[in-house]
Amino acid sequence: MTTAALGSAGAWTAAAQAQTSTTGKPVILVLGDSLSAEYGLKRGEGWVPLLEKRLAQQKIAATVVNASISGDTSSGGRARFPALLAQHKPSHVVLELGANDALRGLPLSDTESNLLQITKAAQAAGAKVLIVGIQVPPNYGGDYTRRFEAVFSKVASATKSALVPFLLKGVADAPNAMSLFQADRIHPTAVAQPQLLDNVWPELRKLLPK
Repeated sequence: MTTAALGSAGAWTAAAQAQTSTTGKPVILVLGDSLSAEYGLKRGEGWVPLLEKRLAQQKIAATVVNASISGDTSSGGRARFPALLAQHKPSHVVLELGANDALRGLPLSDTESNLLQITKAAQAAGAKVLIVGIQVPPNYGGDYTRRFEAVFSKVASATKSALVPFLLKGVADAPNAMSLFQADRIHPTAVAQPQLLDNVWPELRKLLPK
């Protein structure tokens, strides 16, 4: 998951962000890595821009700010988060980080700590948090695979946050999985992005105003 620029169609101007904060509309901040940053996709094809479209279709007035950066780790997200929190004042935070920690072999205790601190900071600022989990391939070893997967549920449980257990459910475990990934076999194609949104949406919708 290589380096890419911050932002997507979900980013609004500072004036619009200020307007939404004064009108009380939800501000959904997505803090993620390349799985949320449209890596290898055309602008507007990723699940986060598709989230904006779904909100509009369902007439849910909300601002989506995509603060995802390809290649980011949980520690990188933790370092960036205070400034993002101060700038955007989100009512909701979708936390999708950790995959690059596994790819780099970083200690799982560090990943757990970073996700925990981001979540607590968001909650202290009044935001509701949705933690989006990821799984690693079996070649990482059964023990590591289980412990990595458990990190997300542990953080969600400890902070009473909402949880999406596996962002790539229905994609990585689909019968035609290989056709749903780009050539690097890591990043889902545009065709797979609606499924990613469908995995996130039910839990996110529960957190949004009725």
